[in-house]
Amino acid sequence: MRTAALALAATMMAVPFAASAQEIAVRPTVAAGNTLLTVQAEGRTTRRPDLASFSAGVATAGKTAGEAMAANAAQMSKVVAALRRAGIAERDIQTSNLNLNPVYAPQQPRPDGTIEPVEPRIIGYQANNSVTVRQRDLAAFGKVIDTLIAAGANQVNGPNFEMDDADAALDQARADAIKKARARAQLYATAAGLKVVRVVSIAESGGYMPRQAMAYKLEAAPAGADTPVLAGEVALQASVTVQYELAP
Repeated sequence: MRTAALALAATMMAVPFAASAQEIAVRPTVAAGNTLLTVQAEGRTTRRPDLASFSAGVATAGKTAGEAMAANAAQMSKVVAALRRAGIAERDIQTSNLNLNPVYAPQQPRPDGTIEPVEPRIIGYQANNSVTVRQRDLAAFGKVIDTLIAAGANQVNGPNFEMDDADAALDQARADAIKKARARAQLYATAAGLKVVRVVSIAESGGYMPRQAMAYKLEAAPAGADTPVLAGEVALQASVTVQYELAP
């Protein structure tokens, strides 16, 4: 029993020591007389997008919940079928919203200031169903939108332009960020009469800077004319925090 107690006491004494040793190990160290400099920099690059996502759906109303949902299902089935006919793959169509909500009678104020009716009264139901779509053929984007509207979609939001594979572009942004960080460190070192000895640590964060979504007027385009959709460019950025050791 005494042996177990001694072992437990030894363990409890060792835990704070181990934690302290680990904390000391992760602290950046520089040689005596040298200086630790921390700089932040951002790298940026732009690319033509090759992917766009948007949502399309149907809102329907009915006197009963079943009536609203039945009408929605029939109309939404036509919208999904139109997406498939337009060449959108199954993997690029995903249900993103499905809800059914009651519609209440408006409450009117009486001359004495009270409200009529006192209790909310349901007068119908509204059903909503929408899918998120990834459009890979940007040249056909406007035509797809018009096809959806003709098929019965009355809710369209987007697009958000993206890159399907952004690794190469992000690597360029990272390299640009490191280049700027180094130049900034050299500037500080020169101004302080020091020189850059080495990189102590590098930490990174970054990602897309997406363009603002475009709004659509929910009307089919005239015959022979597609809804104009301009992809422009997407910007990608990488942010780095770099620590340098400076020496006299």
